[in-house]
Amino acid sequence: MPTISVKSSTGPYRVVCAAGALKKAGAIARRLGDRGEVFVLSSPRVWRHWDEALVRAFRPERSNRVILFDDAEARKDLRSVEGICRALHRAGADRHSVLVAVGGGVVGDVAGFVAASYLRGVALVHVPTTVVAQVDSSIGGKTGVNLPEGKNLVGAFYPPNAVIADPDLLATLPHREFRSGLYEVIKTGVIADAALFAYLERRMRAVLRRDPAALAWIIPRCIAVKAHVVTVDERERGLRKILNFGHTLGHALEAATNYRRFLHGEAIAWGMIAATLMAMATGRLSEPHAGRILRLIAEVGPLPPLSGIRVEELRRLMLGDKKSRGGRVRWVLPRRIGKTDWDVDVSWKIVAQVIRELPQIAAKALAT
Repeated sequence: MPTISVKSSTGPYRVVCAAGALKKAGAIARRLGDRGEVFVLSSPRVWRHWDEALVRAFRPERSNRVILFDDAEARKDLRSVEGICRALHRAGADRHSVLVAVGGGVVGDVAGFVAASYLRGVALVHVPTTVVAQVDSSIGGKTGVNLPEGKNLVGAFYPPNAVIADPDLLATLPHREFRSGLYEVIKTGVIADAALFAYLERRMRAVLRRDPAALAWIIPRCIAVKAHVVTVDERERGLRKILNFGHTLGHALEAATNYRRFLHGEAIAWGMIAATLMAMATGRLSEPHAGRILRLIAEVGPLPPLSGIRVEELRRLMLGDKKSRGGRVRWVLPRRIGKTDWDVDVSWKIVAQVIRELPQIAAKALAT
């Protein structure tokens, strides 16, 4: 079964990426050294679709070995972490237990932080069920939850022991959620893989149809990029910062709307559009490359509007983001498709102008 190895500070781990891989997930979890009981952490809506397959794979001995929690972004907070930790304690989880996170990015982030914190660290296996989680968030060890002041402000770097990325699990995703994840795939092409970007330009309609051959090509490609980046820079001191393309403004948009208007990928898409326009405005990116980026984002589908979001509120949120430094917002800007700069200082005058005119500028650019 195809695997990609990721090196981390706690040792290497495997990402198994193949249709039907879920059937092997239970055996992989139980082989993690001298481990005890397996606990499945998931959400009610994921469990509703996949309960029978997950029970067959992991065979939890009792019902309290399955802990379900709300995977809404608005519930990605410390209260959820406390609730899960208390449920684990009541169920008898010890330091030899294995936590299996089954779900999208919220499930992975919350369960990962629980695994890092409960009894000061227990084994963790990710079984991502969304595009975003399979191509990005389940790999690299970032875990965390939100505060009212911003996104992912409390967390830890905690690499998993294994990741099982089964494209078959994407079949039950609502179309909007599937589309939302594709913006992260586009991000991967822009920051580091021009061949992936060109493939998406040719095959986006097939990808949107969830064509198995197309998914079998793009998902391992994205995983390989993420694996390389986090192997080189696990703690985000340099190269890993390119993964934040679109996230500076995207996270602010999510927080400004209380995580209720945008799906994560949709907010990141607006952030990528803004960063692309800033790259043009600062002379880093040529108009032809910018046009290709904007057109590919548009091909995925419509985005929720930006109406009613104040520029000064976004500035406050971006300055409070963990990626800001010395009272300055640092940007990730494309230089060309496949090549990206990080820690770019852009004047607030340019940033504010782009944000204020973003809907009009984007509409005009996307029409060309």
